[in-house]
Amino acid sequence: MTHINVLDPGASPLDYYGFELRRHREAAGLTQRQLGDVINYTGSLVGQIETARKLPTPEFSERVDAALGTGGLLSRLVGLVMRSQLPAWFQQTAELEARATEIYTFQMGMVHGLLQTAAYVRGTLGALDRTDLDDRTTVRLARQRIFEKEEPPVLWMVLSEAALYQEIGGPKTMRGQLARLLSFDDNPRINIQVLPFSAGAHAGLTGSFNLYRFVSDPTIVYTESYGSGHPTANPDTVRDCSLRYDHLQAAALSLKDSAELIRRVMEERYGEQRGSDGDPVA
Repeated sequence: MTHINVLDPGASPLDYYGFELRRHREAAGLTQRQLGDVINYTGSLVGQIETARKLPTPEFSERVDAALGTGGLLSRLVGLVMRSQLPAWFQQTAELEARATEIYTFQMGMVHGLLQTAAYVRGTLGALDRTDLDDRTTVRLARQRIFEKEEPPVLWMVLSEAALYQEIGGPKTMRGQLARLLSFDDNPRINIQVLPFSAGAHAGLTGSFNLYRFVSDPTIVYTESYGSGHPTANPDTVRDCSLRYDHLQAAALSLKDSAELIRRVMEERYGEQRGSDGDPVA
């Protein structure tokens, strides 16, 4: 257990966050309990965050910033904290996500993390290991804050039809996840195309991949294997994956037809089931 008196603000982003939280709270003349009362959290939670034993959330950070008049300091820091809690092999990629102006992703078996609901995240992360599941879920969801920037990235996702049927977290979770995908219908910066089973052999059979494009930096291709990520700016790889992505988009359904398919699967496969008495059973 880390003691607040010896907390080293240079040890990690989480330690630095805790140090700054305590410094600003004390400058305001508030106890942990008093600050907790103001922001509607427990004093115990404030203490745990100050001692780097608990992760802050974006909502917690916003409330503290407002209560202590820190000018958005903690809200800016929380993004660094969240990225530092990602698996070490993925942290560089999370930084690419945060800087990219355009993100293109092809997903074989599940929805990309940037568009996942909280329940879907819990279903994927908790499949074999439920340790610290709340914190791990919070960390993954925090990546989605890139869409709240003044100039958010443009995201294109080509999603295999198989991912619509891969039941993660149960019917209720899947219905919520597909509804989330449909919620982007009117958002020109988030575009979703479904690659239908009828496409047959396609350019993505070698696996999922992402393309990150920037204002001035070279395009990066990202692929994953078990427990490791592989970003590369190799021109040949970038050229090959860009061509593959063009072919995947061409083989995929249009945005409108993709939304219609997602809606149909949501209603027919994951719609509310009723018993003979008319009451919901699922």
